[in-house]
Amino acid sequence: MTQIDPRSGRDKPLVARRLAGMLALGLTGLSLVACDEQKAQAQGQPPQAPPPQVVALTLKQQPVTLTTVLPGRVTAFETAEVRPQVNGVLRERLFEQGALVQAGQKLFQIDPAPYRAELASAQASLAKAEATLASARLTVNKYRPLVAQNAVSRLDYDNAVATQKQAEADVASAKAAVDTAQINLDYTTLSAPITGRASRANLTVGALVTSGQTQALVTITRLDPIYVDVTQPSTTLLRLRREMEAGRLRRTDDGKAEVRLTLEDGTEYPLAGKLQFSEVTVDSGTGAVTLRAEFPNPNGTLMPGMFVRERIEEGVAQNALLVPQLGVTRNVKGQPVAMVVQADGTVAQRMLDIGHAVGNKWLVNGGFQQGDRLIVDGLQRVAPGAKPQVTEMTPEDFDRKQQEGAQGAAASARANVGG
Repeated sequence: MTQIDPRSGRDKPLVARRLAGMLALGLTGLSLVACDEQKAQAQGQPPQAPPPQVVALTLKQQPVTLTTVLPGRVTAFETAEVRPQVNGVLRERLFEQGALVQAGQKLFQIDPAPYRAELASAQASLAKAEATLASARLTVNKYRPLVAQNAVSRLDYDNAVATQKQAEADVASAKAAVDTAQINLDYTTLSAPITGRASRANLTVGALVTSGQTQALVTITRLDPIYVDVTQPSTTLLRLRREMEAGRLRRTDDGKAEVRLTLEDGTEYPLAGKLQFSEVTVDSGTGAVTLRAEFPNPNGTLMPGMFVRERIEEGVAQNALLVPQLGVTRNVKGQPVAMVVQADGTVAQRMLDIGHAVGNKWLVNGGFQQGDRLIVDGLQRVAPGAKPQVTEMTPEDFDRKQQEGAQGAAASARANVGG
């Protein structure tokens, strides 16, 4: 007897048969899928994976200021070490340590008493020699007419003339002794030979100093203007000279190449300098040459020994292509290469001719054209011929993300230091 479900009013055996049929169809479908997967695996075809994802930067031509950055050290324009030239005891220090002193300004006073006495003695010897010379001249003038009358022998006259010449020599020697004594007396006052900033005094009042001692009493350093010296290969010097002769380097009013500075803390030095090619020889061991630039330094911001970076503007490239350095790699031969997404969506490898480094980018001389899409993220996931899923990025977006990343890294570093 057939039973009817009171809730649905349906025949229970009919419902059961229909459910059994649907279950059989589902199992059959699963079996077919499993068979297809087993067949694909048997034929060596792995399951298809989603396409790799990459970020591509569309290259655009733009004017770029070409610069050369050279690390260097600040060197004083003039340096003078003040040492005593006579022996004696320091009586006074006449300057403020660390202050600006002018050329000729008095710095130290050595006890002058012994040298005043030497000067007085030399002056007395000079007076005695001059008196002797006066007497000798009177004798010669007296004998000259008498010898002609044979009233005085020729021998006596010649002796008188010789005595006069000896007296003249004694006077000259005495004058030299007076000059020497005066010089030594003047040396008891030590003055600044140049205008500049005074260092700390190395000896105090009451110290005994000697002529020719190795220890300087004070060092005077002229800081305005000031030099910045950089050591670079001679090829850099030759290239800069060629670019200066061709007029590509920005010049100052006197015709020399303009140079800018970046200080140790990353700030820009506000005053421009001028490049000077002072070295005339190349180090035979290293092949390097020292380039010197001169900078105004009215506030004393630049100090000798400070590490700085010189930036020389070499000109402006009007239609330049800048490529992020993280998108450029090297092949086994060391040649620069990059991956691009072609018009059909496939990846291709390009050989590059790169030139200057401009910040975190390369100036490309060849290998790219405007509109090429350079892969800057996901290089490890693609190979030539692949067809990835591409996310487009503009150069402005790339620069903004790089700046944000740098700021985030700096903030994290500060937080770690603070922690």
